Amino acid sequence: MKFPESWLRSFVNPPLSSAELAHTLTMSGLEVEETEAAAPAFSGIVVGEIKSFEKHPNADRLNVCQVDAGQGQLLNIVCGAPNVAAGMKVPCALIGAQLPPGEDGKAFEIKRAKMRGVESEGMLCSARELGMSEDHSGLLPLPADAVPGADVRQVLNLDDTLFTIKLTPNRADALSVLGVARDVAAITSAPFTAPAIAAVQPALDDKFPVKITDADGCGRFTGRVIKGVNAKAPTPSWMVERLARCGQRSISALVDVTNYVMLELGRPLHVYDLDKLKGGIDVRFGRKGETLKLLNEQTVELDETVLAITDASGPIGLAGIMGGDSTKAELDSTNVYLESAFFYPLAIQGRARKFNFTSDASHRFERGVDFNNNIDGIERATRLILDICGGQAGPTVDTVARLPVRKPVTMRIARCVKIIGKQISADEMAATFTRLGFTQAREGDGFIVTPPSYRFDIEIEEDLIEEVARIHGFENIPAAPPLARAEMMQSREDNISLTALKELMAGRDFQEMINYSFVDEKWERELAGNEAPIRLLNPIASQMGVMRSSLFGSLIANVAYNLNRREPRVRVFEVGAVYKRDAAVQDGPLEVAGYAQPRMLGAIAYGTAYEEQWGAKARPVDYFDLKGDLEAVIAPWQPEFPAAAHPALHPGRSAAIRLGGRVIGHIGELHPRWVKEYGLAAAPVLFEIEAAPVQARSRPRYAEVSKFPPIIRDVAFVVPAALPAATILQTLQAAAPGTVTGISLFDEFRPTGAVAGMSETEKSLAFRVVMQDTKKTLTDAEADATREILVAAAANKHGARLRA
Repeated sequence: MKFPESWLRSFVNPPLSSAELAHTLTMSGLEVEETEAAAPAFSGIVVGEIKSFEKHPNADRLNVCQVDAGQGQLLNIVCGAPNVAAGMKVPCALIGAQLPPGEDGKAFEIKRAKMRGVESEGMLCSARELGMSEDHSGLLPLPADAVPGADVRQVLNLDDTLFTIKLTPNRADALSVLGVARDVAAITSAPFTAPAIAAVQPALDDKFPVKITDADGCGRFTGRVIKGVNAKAPTPSWMVERLARCGQRSISALVDVTNYVMLELGRPLHVYDLDKLKGGIDVRFGRKGETLKLLNEQTVELDETVLAITDASGPIGLAGIMGGDSTKAELDSTNVYLESAFFYPLAIQGRARKFNFTSDASHRFERGVDFNNNIDGIERATRLILDICGGQAGPTVDTVARLPVRKPVTMRIARCVKIIGKQISADEMAATFTRLGFTQAREGDGFIVTPPSYRFDIEIEEDLIEEVARIHGFENIPAAPPLARAEMMQSREDNISLTALKELMAGRDFQEMINYSFVDEKWERELAGNEAPIRLLNPIASQMGVMRSSLFGSLIANVAYNLNRREPRVRVFEVGAVYKRDAAVQDGPLEVAGYAQPRMLGAIAYGTAYEEQWGAKARPVDYFDLKGDLEAVIAPWQPEFPAAAHPALHPGRSAAIRLGGRVIGHIGELHPRWVKEYGLAAAPVLFEIEAAPVQARSRPRYAEVSKFPPIIRDVAFVVPAALPAATILQTLQAAAPGTVTGISLFDEFRPTGAVAGMSETEKSLAFRVVMQDTKKTLTDAEADATREILVAAAANKHGARLRA
């Protein structure tokens, strides 16, 4: 929000300098981002009236002017501007005047000079020569009532200061000079004078019919017919000046009036050409297939989510955003219809961005516009149009469908003092609410406050506490650091923190990545098999429109990113949440209704198994490398890896990760289809597991270390080729007596042809059994008996037989 200080001080004029006023606004929550002078420094430039002029005797494009500059005699000044006219009042730089610095940064001094043989006693100036704009097409016209010899800085109010306020999205009320003035008056207790708005008495009986079909979008629509206007009338210089200092370009009198009222009162308006309207106006949501050409010449397609202004011909404007081209008021318009409406913020939010543009109106309506100043806006604009363009106005017609209800908010005094951290009296709180225009009532140890129609940001207790704090002044609140008793947090031995898991992964030569939880919907379909992902209502980018249910997509993208930057070996991991539809679940201290948000640990490896070195031959990383990394990280658990399919993984080179009888993730090579799809030269290996199950572990327990030597027995079984080695290993571990300290698979043999005692549908698995007792040395007989127990268990459960 940019505005001149002089306009603000016309409403409220506290005894503060410009710098003090800027600081006061900033300390109240309206951050003044920048202050700048309305015009650069210059001196010696006065109002000059051109009494007469004649062509220069030695130059076709120059004129010799006789100028009254209030010096007691006419000055002879040579000028080359094309718009020189007798009686015109323009800026005149006297001898010795200092003009604004040029590109070299040095001020330019006016001296007596001869131009083509004619002496010139000064210079007549354009707007660019005064540093006011880039317009160099001719002399800058001054008001006709300006007195020759008067200082131009005073005549044009060039000693003004321009404030640029950086507003937070909740402070829509401060998107006007009136709104900022209200705050200044509340902060400084200076007298506040609102603009006097008198009702314009109608001179016509003409009305235009209005209907509000969708009250959920439009709560109020106020309009007025004005006939016989002169749209070509020039906009007054004072209005052009104020608009320019707010960053608005003067367009035409009708448009300038609507922009002026919007900046002054925060009330967006729109002017229609009455003769172009067909039938009555209907405010409704759009329909599929409807199109509209806007004032910016962009044609948009409407649907049921877009609120539109329509007449008998169809849509004629995007409600609260921009009018249509077909009904716009132009310079030859003589009869107009003035609109002032209230649109609900939820009906406007995001619609302008949907069509890839924004407007001053949408910027205000989507944040909340005062729904009680519709008539004030109409009356103010009507008076300005009649004064500038002439014409006759009909009666103001106010159509109200449904307006927001300002619900009272309760604020506890003790709660306010606790949050602010400073003792503030109840009387000061009450005075704050009064100065802000809030309706209040004292009840017990608190206040019940009803916010006004222009404060959409006051909804909860904390909003009122914020108002008390900012009007009191943030700089008046002492910086008191919080005091807390520092205690060591207990660390449970049966829990591994996520940080510890990350450290373990880093120790296995992986680097951590942090990716967005918003991902491409294509990743969810292809890599997670999720046909119904959780969609975002307002995605930050089209390719980030859903919440991820797997880390695989992000990890593969990390690999592709590094490969595109010529990094041949990539080993990265991520610990992060995924999002799945579920009933109410408990995720640590957070209970989320309808969605599960488990944290996952995922990793991907691409390229060679080891960095290039002399001690090992280079080879591609494979499934067993990553499986070994995973087993090392989640030790002392003993996970199982049964073969299982996954949408992202190679069907013959993937497995589920099972822990405690429950599948907690998957591991394997990337599916060849996705290797090709994502342009990878080779298949990376990746895994993903739930973090919570591997964070919990059993506490370490004391076990006596045996002093006696172990006995080792090897046993080879012949089993069906389809039987997983892990299955028979579990059987042996379950049947083993207490003296068995370890069983491990050390060999697998599959015959390729006729082998004595084996068929091609069988395989041989060799296990090493380690036995040891803490009380004595085991005998061969005891070791053999243990071996027979294991052989019997394998035979009974799996039909295994000893290999000959």
